[in-house]
Amino acid sequence: MKAYARQILVVVLIAVGIFFLLQATVQSFVVVGSSMMPSYEDGQRLLVNKVFYRIGDPEMGDAIVFQPPTNQRVDYIKRIIAGPGDTVEIDDGMVYVNDVAITEPYIMEYPRYTMSRKVVPANEYFVLGDNRNNSNDSHTGWTVERGAIIGKVWVSVWPPALIPDYNLAEQLAAAELLP
Repeated sequence: MKAYARQILVVVLIAVGIFFLLQATVQSFVVVGSSMMPSYEDGQRLLVNKVFYRIGDPEMGDAIVFQPPTNQRVDYIKRIIAGPGDTVEIDDGMVYVNDVAITEPYIMEYPRYTMSRKVVPANEYFVLGDNRNNSNDSHTGWTVERGAIIGKVWVSVWPPALIPDYNLAEQLAAAELLP
């Protein structure tokens, strides 16, 4: 009987340990609304990796889940367009980061709005939804503090899919190399 109770205790302790490990590293997230279409659909179930940004910095092009400054009871999903110290401008359907027009294969349509040049504050990120014309995001005047970022979208659980990686920083680096 003692051996049986010990085995049950070991299984329970392992299960509790795995539970807390998963809670510290991964979070599930359900997309609500159409602001990230066509990349992410309403009702899509995602896993968010909370470890990536503990060991590295968020990068331009990353799809992230975060607590917005406008409503901290509901988590948002958006794409990082620019980081601390970068300048962002939206004009004639194009997004410019540090005066370079970025190519965005993931957007639903070009923005039908303009935004004058803005410098992203230190320790904050400028984010936009992929459905530019139907998204409450940084073009309305707010940015995301580093501490408000929960994690990077990692994998789609339902429907099952891998998440493509769009590195916008490579575009800026390539533009700087041009004469």
